[in-house]
Amino acid sequence: MYDHIVIGGGIVGLATACELIRRYPHHRIALLDKEAELTAHQTGHNSGVIHAGVYYPPGSMKARFCTAGNAATRALCDRHGIAYRIPGKLLVAADESERAGLKQLWQRIGENGLQREWLARDALAEREPNVRGVAAIAVPSSGIVDYRAVGQALAADFTSAGGEIVTGCAVMGLAEYASEVVVDSSDGVWHTRELVVCAGLMADRLVAMLGLEPDFRICPFRGEYYRLADRHANLVSHLIYPVPDPSMPFLGVHLTPMIDGSITVGPNAVLALAREGYSWRHIDLADTLRMLAFPGIRTMLARHIRPGIAELGNSLSKRRYLAAVKRYCPTLELDDLSAHPAGVRAQAVTRDGQLVGDFLFTDTPRTLHVCNAPSPAATSALPIAAHIVDRLAARG
Repeated sequence: MYDHIVIGGGIVGLATACELIRRYPHHRIALLDKEAELTAHQTGHNSGVIHAGVYYPPGSMKARFCTAGNAATRALCDRHGIAYRIPGKLLVAADESERAGLKQLWQRIGENGLQREWLARDALAEREPNVRGVAAIAVPSSGIVDYRAVGQALAADFTSAGGEIVTGCAVMGLAEYASEVVVDSSDGVWHTRELVVCAGLMADRLVAMLGLEPDFRICPFRGEYYRLADRHANLVSHLIYPVPDPSMPFLGVHLTPMIDGSITVGPNAVLALAREGYSWRHIDLADTLRMLAFPGIRTMLARHIRPGIAELGNSLSKRRYLAAVKRYCPTLELDDLSAHPAGVRAQAVTRDGQLVGDFLFTDTPRTLHVCNAPSPAATSALPIAAHIVDRLAARG
């Protein structure tokens, strides 16, 4: 019998396992993951940004967790000798139509207590000669890291403290009883007093395994990236972001100087036709039909049909994708973009078609499910983990 089992070997699951064993060093704790390697999905396929907390409503979990997570991530990297950089972020209004949106972001950044600097056109050009825009906001606390390396450090901390990690262990069934939770897996049957599920793209399916009807569904959005040619390694020195569409939970195609010295372009956001559909070649008809059977996803797709078509066009046309970047970085050309691995984001959608914008949890007497962990989940993993363990402790 285990005291705690965590399902999911992404950064949130790993951070939660670490927090559990830190608070309960004498408990028997295990982490299970269906893949052969940890951080195989969202953690290992994101843009690597250490977010500052620019966009999020003041007082929301996303705002609070991101601010705390920025500092906590950097501290963890310092302890483990993990390379990271803090180049800062520039939010760029490419033309006058985006100035009002930039001013709204300026207010939001101030409300969230972040350091900020307004850059007029000439100041922007001086700061980043290859970037064009009518104005920009500089946010100096944004950074870049390899979250796979962060995940490996968390795994090492967990196992060195006595925790067990089992990979290649797919969960096939869950049963909750008065005194325990039973996990039926490809690696046998597990018994635990408490279960925490950080299943990302499979979050709703793990809730359903308990015999519950989740009031949301996970809609997978693929984020496609390009990598700039090596000759552009010094194109920009900051993270360069456009002014996002406020109706969508995605931040737009941006330029990211990565920790390995390369620069990536992206991501877009296109509906994936499989839960783990990392390319157009990966189509799972059963996944797609189950997704579209949920009325909330059909409503959401209809509500956002115009931006959805635009994102689809950017996915199918490299030239259109480039045009999105050239709005603020006009020197780039088509042959500057080379293929780079895509990611798939787990986005919870409610029954009435709303894109869940904050963290979402489902509790039962002996389980806690992280049902929506949107960006900045990687940045916020450590405070999210503390919140999860606080919720468990509050049960008494």
